Amino acid sequence: MKKCLFVYNSQSGKGRIKNKENKIVSYLSRDYQVEVCVSQYAGHIGKTIIEKGNVDLIVVAGGDGTLNEVINAVMQSKSTAKIGIIPAGTVNDVAHSLGIKRKIKKALETILTGKEFKHDVFRVNNRYGIYVCCAGLFTETSYATSQSKKRKIGKIAYVFHALKSIFSTKTIKLKIAYQGGEIQGRFALMLLLNSRSVAGFYVNKNACLNDGLVDVVLFNSKKDKVGLGSILWVAVFFLRGLRKKNNKNIVTLKLDKFYVDMADDTVINIDGEKVGQGNFDFEVIREGVKIIVPNE
Repeated sequence: MKKCLFVYNSQSGKGRIKNKENKIVSYLSRDYQVEVCVSQYAGHIGKTIIEKGNVDLIVVAGGDGTLNEVINAVMQSKSTAKIGIIPAGTVNDVAHSLGIKRKIKKALETILTGKEFKHDVFRVNNRYGIYVCCAGLFTETSYATSQSKKRKIGKIAYVFHALKSIFSTKTIKLKIAYQGGEIQGRFALMLLLNSRSVAGFYVNKNACLNDGLVDVVLFNSKKDKVGLGSILWVAVFFLRGLRKKNNKNIVTLKLDKFYVDMADDTVINIDGEKVGQGNFDFEVIREGVKIIVPNE
């Protein structure tokens, strides 16, 4: 019988996955021999995936951070397992991009009856991501907002944290070098996107998630600290979405491999998690993982 590893973060989704564990296992057991791993500490899920070796299916219930842990383990171990997602986090951008429903029953139906989609992955130095890498304005909000506040008030917790830090954020001075050119300057925000949804906003509805490229979006700034003009342009971007035409405020590129040179204290955020600081190599791994998505 095919093997399934069901992993979840008991803190995600206000504890609803923990309460439904038996029903989820029972449902998956129709087609798989199921083993369960409940996250006990940061990195526990990834360690378990690597230790278990190759399984046929990994079902992850949690938010984008938990999924990122799974992606890193799959890439590091060169696992060929398919990934099924039960969205149970605060935002669930990857699930939104792929049309995976938040209701547990609908998500499980997709896992057992859906189709395989080969999704691009990207590498930032020695870490992997699947939907966004960023630095600058608002990027600390996803990991700096407390879990207790997220459990109590959901997405609004992110808004409160973002508003507190909005005018104290420094701009970032960086250079992106790629085959055929380079771009440099001072920016309020750098977004490297492989997603339709970021922070719950559909910023790129027509994004292709398996073309081997990411959208590089840079928000220009002339000051050391983020000003009102930059904040407004970032807000317009999240409300209206990505426009392919460059202007004096926003620069966009489509790239597959490049080097980012920036200050050693500039924090890098991958899939909502703080993963490092300073310079990095970036490379897209085309169709790096297999995710089960709805047939439609």
